[in-house]
Amino acid sequence: MKILICGINYAPDLTGIGKYTGEMGSWLAKNGHSVDVITGMPYYPQWKISSTYRKKWWHKEWVDGVRVYRCPLYVPQKVSSAKRILHEFSFVLSTLPIWIMKLFQRKYDVVISVSPPFHLGALPLLYSKLRRTKIVTHIQDLQVDVARELHMINNRHLLHTMFAMERLILRGSSAVSTISKGLMNKIKNKGIAAANCLLFPNWVDETLIHPITKEKSLRSELGLSGSDKVVLYSGNLGEKQGLENIIEAAKYFRENPSVKFVIVGSGGAELKLKEAATQAGLSNIHFHQLVSYEKLPALLAIADVHLVLQKKNAADLVMPSKLTSILAAGGCPIVTAAEGSTLYKLIHKNEMGIVVEPDDHRELARGIRFALENSLENFRNNARYYAGKYLSKEAILKNWEFALQKLTNNFQDKPTSVVLINEQKKITA
Repeated sequence: MKILICGINYAPDLTGIGKYTGEMGSWLAKNGHSVDVITGMPYYPQWKISSTYRKKWWHKEWVDGVRVYRCPLYVPQKVSSAKRILHEFSFVLSTLPIWIMKLFQRKYDVVISVSPPFHLGALPLLYSKLRRTKIVTHIQDLQVDVARELHMINNRHLLHTMFAMERLILRGSSAVSTISKGLMNKIKNKGIAAANCLLFPNWVDETLIHPITKEKSLRSELGLSGSDKVVLYSGNLGEKQGLENIIEAAKYFRENPSVKFVIVGSGGAELKLKEAATQAGLSNIHFHQLVSYEKLPALLAIADVHLVLQKKNAADLVMPSKLTSILAAGGCPIVTAAEGSTLYKLIHKNEMGIVVEPDDHRELARGIRFALENSLENFRNNARYYAGKYLSKEAILKNWEFALQKLTNNFQDKPTSVVLINEQKKITA
């Protein structure tokens, strides 16, 4: 197949959407498909354009067999709702020259538009209609719903316009894919037929991410002793997670010097978190920058327990991507999830972590205390088992390839392991 992927984030981003989109593109290229990507300059999660790409404008490069068209974009130093809107619109506008060029070149079999940003899908949709090709809108989170529920945008007229535009893009797509059943249900409630919905979960390379001992971890490199009790948060430091609760929870352990809270990552809320920790006089919180993907197993191995946080109002609107790596590493996550949400059901049913009420630092501290005072071996074993059975990178991407072939009538034999789910077929993982 000849495939075009459009997304604001792509490799070499270490976390979030860019990581998964990059791995998808590379895998499809290695499996014989012609893959092009329209994307921005690498900036995430630091919210700072990588030094290699500064002062560069539109240009083309090859990344793991994928032809990548880089477009300039505005990246704010301090992220706010208004500046984020400008950031995303700057990218959409900067892709226009590439889309115009693509109109006069050989057409693609399928275009994959990755959301957020949700409005990025407008130009791929227009291209697909003009060239009569298939388009898949892949949703990593429902950005407009999140903006409304977390009060990031309160202007009713603006929200109405955004929802109308989202509806136009979703209903105009050949198929809509997303990463969890909760998100899929939300999408179907927007009027998208079940037959046009695909479950395309995030994955983990379980051959790379696997359990290792504390002795082989990064404890020594990060100044931690073997006897320290480590509570780890690793990933994007953004507004959706409610990370201020880490600061509040750490206050309950300030008299126990063996309990260390380690926060690894970058993002829009990084400065605010550091300032809050300093103002509270907390010496038990340690901040570090992200490590390379190759070092991720050693980083995850420092933890006695992992934090996977999200705000209550974001339930079923986002699915934390960091969870896949934690499970594959045999870690025990403490997850903030409201009862009845997809994330709550996933962790609770499979007994692979501790679930506490979101937006409640007392409950978070209680969960941490329980984890540090009890055996977590059963949780860890269940986590690794689940990752191996349901989150395999190879199995998920093979099924995604099959779904694209089916959509474009470029049929090959159906894969034997079904992870990608078409809701109409009632297949469950």
